[in-house]
Amino acid sequence: MITNKTVKKYCTLVLLFTVTFFTSCSSNEEDTTASLTDGKSTVISDLAGDTGASMGGGTDGKEQRSFHTFLFRFSDQKQIWLHTKADSLQYMKTGNWDLAFTGPYNSEVFVNNAKYQYNPGFGGPAEKTAVILVNDDYKNVNQAPTDASFDASEVTKIGWASSESSAGWFYYSLSSHIMQSIPNRTYAIRLPNGKYAKLQLINAYKGNPPAVTDLNWPAPYFTFRYYVQNDGSKNLNTK
Repeated sequence: MITNKTVKKYCTLVLLFTVTFFTSCSSNEEDTTASLTDGKSTVISDLAGDTGASMGGGTDGKEQRSFHTFLFRFSDQKQIWLHTKADSLQYMKTGNWDLAFTGPYNSEVFVNNAKYQYNPGFGGPAEKTAVILVNDDYKNVNQAPTDASFDASEVTKIGWASSESSAGWFYYSLSSHIMQSIPNRTYAIRLPNGKYAKLQLINAYKGNPPAVTDLNWPAPYFTFRYYVQNDGSKNLNTK
């Protein structure tokens, strides 16, 4: 026989489990973010991409269509969406953004550049920008490369790494359809304003999980960190 006392006890256990579960999840996310903090870099956690789009049909709450591009500005962490042609005309060919998150699940990242024809900033004012892949841990990248190295860089996009020699930031499994970021990859950047920065793209899944096994894990939610040297020098030391 189910008594009021039994129901009350059951509800108490459910409430306790719920509080414990969400507290645990919150703590894990906080711990993950804390491990990225160095006192100098800007850490972005769970920045939502176009979560309403899907590559295929039949996904609850999503529609099968191309993912809307969004732009990101380092100086004030502003996210600028390109939902319409008018948005693109207003924002793309300007020097007021640093990164563009494009393609499937917004996973293909461009540094604003006026000269590469497939860059969202093509034809704009950002003529001196460049990006270089540094195969080292973010904290060990203390100096930006030479301007000659930036001028010679052939990296045009940071996306899916089809091989170890690729400049991409993640591997993608064609069997599991899950992305996995590549460790020890840092991107040195010469920005539209002429300053130097470094960037680490860390995750595209909500909560920055160390590993994803569930195809339906919420995405895209980006975790990344960056440091801009505002004095104009090439010093990128964040230790």
